[in-house]
Amino acid sequence: MSTQPLRIAVQKSGRLLDESIELLRECGIKIDNGRDQLKAPARNFPVEVLYLRNSDIPQYIQDGVADIGILGENTIIEKGKQVDIVQQLGFSKCRLSVATPKGMPYAGLATLQGKRIATSYPNSLRAYLAANAIEAEIHEISGSVEIAPNIGLADAICDLVSSGSTLFKNGLEEQEVVLRSEAVIAASPRMDAGRRAILDQLLFRVKAVLEARNKKYLLMNVPTAKLPDVTRLLPGMRSPTVLPLAEEGWSSVHTVIAEDRFWDIIDTLRAAGAEGILIVPIDKMIL
Repeated sequence: MSTQPLRIAVQKSGRLLDESIELLRECGIKIDNGRDQLKAPARNFPVEVLYLRNSDIPQYIQDGVADIGILGENTIIEKGKQVDIVQQLGFSKCRLSVATPKGMPYAGLATLQGKRIATSYPNSLRAYLAANAIEAEIHEISGSVEIAPNIGLADAICDLVSSGSTLFKNGLEEQEVVLRSEAVIAASPRMDAGRRAILDQLLFRVKAVLEARNKKYLLMNVPTAKLPDVTRLLPGMRSPTVLPLAEEGWSSVHTVIAEDRFWDIIDTLRAAGAEGILIVPIDKMIL
């Protein structure tokens, strides 16, 4: 069994790098700053971070140079390499979309027939057009795809969209969603048993962090007589915890709730008799 560290590939720069390192930090893994290096070991966990160009990461994972990578699912799909997605991460969400200039008549996918489309994702776009029986001329370019229609290079573009502000600034309208993407952990099929055991430990930590991110610890004081009405409203991992208060006739109710659910039921909780409501962040959550 290997005693070598698990090699984690992350992109060299950008928002996804920051979110990847933050995730590892929340997992209790301390990485020496390696942004100007090719690799950096962790001080307290058997992993080593490799800083690579984003588009190269799927190939490195497939070849076993990196054991796992944190990258966008869109990159995996575009490169078509043999890697295993082992964990969805829920951040860096975006979509690969077709956009056209404002004012250009658009009546559905058929409008793209015979058109020139600029993109940095030719394989994903080609597969999407073929699945919809559309023939178009694909111009593969890297960077500044959104400028292509303005300089006469293309009639439309296919690019990653997050908020849509870049499209708006360049006079473009989103028309079709080719695929949706988020950050994932992808693993090499060549990983040995020793490194896979380390990966299992890492995934345990990652899941605990992700589970806690949209959860909050909810505490409130409730008249004991109204406990049935209040607890009926509350979701929880099993059921709310109810503790008697020093003041006769009152109880403290504790539970875990999704943050977005809280705002849906806060008025109902108050109407049912809950007072002194507190929301406390959760750092980790083990189910």
